[in-house]
Amino acid sequence: MKLVILDRDGTINHDSDQYIKSPAEWRPIKGSLEAIALLTQGGYRVVVATNQSGLARGLFDMATLNAIHDAMHKAVAHAGGRIDAVFFCPHAADANCECRKPNPGMLLEIGRRMNVALDGVPFVGDAMRDLQAAAAVGAMPVLVLTGKGRKTQKDGGLPEGTRVFPDLAAFVNDFLK
Repeated sequence: MKLVILDRDGTINHDSDQYIKSPAEWRPIKGSLEAIALLTQGGYRVVVATNQSGLARGLFDMATLNAIHDAMHKAVAHAGGRIDAVFFCPHAADANCECRKPNPGMLLEIGRRMNVALDGVPFVGDAMRDLQAAAAVGAMPVLVLTGKGRKTQKDGGLPEGTRVFPDLAAFVNDFLK
């Protein structure tokens, strides 16, 4: 199976320090929906892996998170693409769970559920925790400079082999060559 894993906030859609708390606040980054469509049309399964501590913080409930993801699925489908699954961690940062990135639990679960080895599978994100989770499971860490990406790059210390692109569209165009 050909698989690409994407972070959500800051990679597919614009991020917010106040969290994305409603479907109206979910706004795609220019070119990201079309990039997902290109992956889909290229025979790739696309899976989203996202920390959603807003659930634990009481900023939104499960019905709202489902509505946000429904809006994302519809927008991607409208562009001709498909997201095959969304995995999320609902826990707060201090919960010490295995599923919250940078811990590898969510990615390991994706590998189990999709029945695929994660070695070399691209995991595209904008934060150090995305890159660390990718490195922990042998996936290919890919940093996009949208969202928190510029700060992540500036702070340095990227895992070995991290590839850096201006945005998701630039990564996909390079990846599919």
